[in-house]
Amino acid sequence: MKQARVLIVDDSVVVRRIVSEGLSADPGIEVVGIAANGQLALDKLDKLDVDVVVLDIEMPVMDGLTTLREIRKRNRRLPVIMFSTLTERGAAATLEALSAGASDYVTKPANVGSVTESRERVRAELAPKIKALAEGAAARGFASARPAAPLSTAHLLNRSRPSLLPESANGLARTAQGGATGRPGTGARGQADRLGQPSTRPLARPRTAGTGPLILAIGCSTGGPEALSSILRELPADLPVPVVVVQHMPPVFTALFAERLDKGAKLTVHEARDGMPLSPGHVYLAPGDFHLEVERSGGGAAGRVQTKLHQRAQENFCRPAVDVLFRSVARAYGAQVLALVLTGMGSDGKLGAGDIAAAGGEILVQDRASSVVWGMPGAVAEAGLAHSILPLTEIAGQLVQRMPRRPPSLPTEFSNRARAPQHHLPLHGSEETPQ
Repeated sequence: MKQARVLIVDDSVVVRRIVSEGLSADPGIEVVGIAANGQLALDKLDKLDVDVVVLDIEMPVMDGLTTLREIRKRNRRLPVIMFSTLTERGAAATLEALSAGASDYVTKPANVGSVTESRERVRAELAPKIKALAEGAAARGFASARPAAPLSTAHLLNRSRPSLLPESANGLARTAQGGATGRPGTGARGQADRLGQPSTRPLARPRTAGTGPLILAIGCSTGGPEALSSILRELPADLPVPVVVVQHMPPVFTALFAERLDKGAKLTVHEARDGMPLSPGHVYLAPGDFHLEVERSGGGAAGRVQTKLHQRAQENFCRPAVDVLFRSVARAYGAQVLALVLTGMGSDGKLGAGDIAAAGGEILVQDRASSVVWGMPGAVAEAGLAHSILPLTEIAGQLVQRMPRRPPSLPTEFSNRARAPQHHLPLHGSEETPQ
């Protein structure tokens, strides 16, 4: 791919220089302009050919949120990355920006000892997102970047390599390719072959009354906040299973994000704490810098399932990581897992999806056309692990369709509790601290 052309917008001369020098060191990026406020940025966008905008939030003359809204009036799909501070105020403004159409965000370097270290941090964290967003926009024919031919669902599933999967997952990979299976019609390629043309429309699985998954596990990253919000808004309050989510986000951000999700959803959304029992109709969001797992206690299939938080090593350069969550739900629920991988850069979730596949669970992924970055869902699809590849607008309906027809038989403690506002839930089950 050609170089990604970037416009940097920040009122600080020092920050503009650090970001410009850090990005210019990457051969895949060209800094085509800088601006000290939003009004100057809008003027430059009228004159420059730009693939991605890096936008500060707090600026004089025209702040970042106002600038973002003006950009969206002119170009609905131009990728914009918010450059925010790792504070509650910065997190709140960033989440507001994501709701207003920002593509992603990067937090400004904090507690860094030198300009050189700050420059390296910018290069390491900002450059990959710029290139991924520019490539994603080009692949979908958006913005000013040259479009690339999209890959059809059938082509993706043709490229699957079952030999790279765990042995017990190979059968599922063959199922996705239209091979012999006890679940007829679940593979996207199987549908495409019968119709004689590629298709991304999913086929519903045959379902027996009272059967279905006992948990929904979701993983997402770049573009995930809006995708996740739109799906949760459509799910009913009486969803008969708990939902566990990993969205790549730093501390502070996840507590505020859980609150925003809770306000917009019919379900009850929590930032997960250690040892929370899982309840149907509740959503548990992994806190920033903590891996989220679920574990079964008490022995046997009837044992209580609860959250487990820890800070073991990062996986896929992430904490929380989707792979960690997916492995744990496969252990705790076996074949009764429904997993969903949404938009995001990288491949986090692919290995965990292999574990879910090996246990007999079902995996859905967001399609390329509706993803901001088709890295994570694309990795799962290319591995032959996706039962269905779906546009964002169809996902909520497909999730509901796969749910049990009646709530599973669970202990009383799993029953849906009355909704209550969630305010900065503390970690590790400690008492709530006034904010």
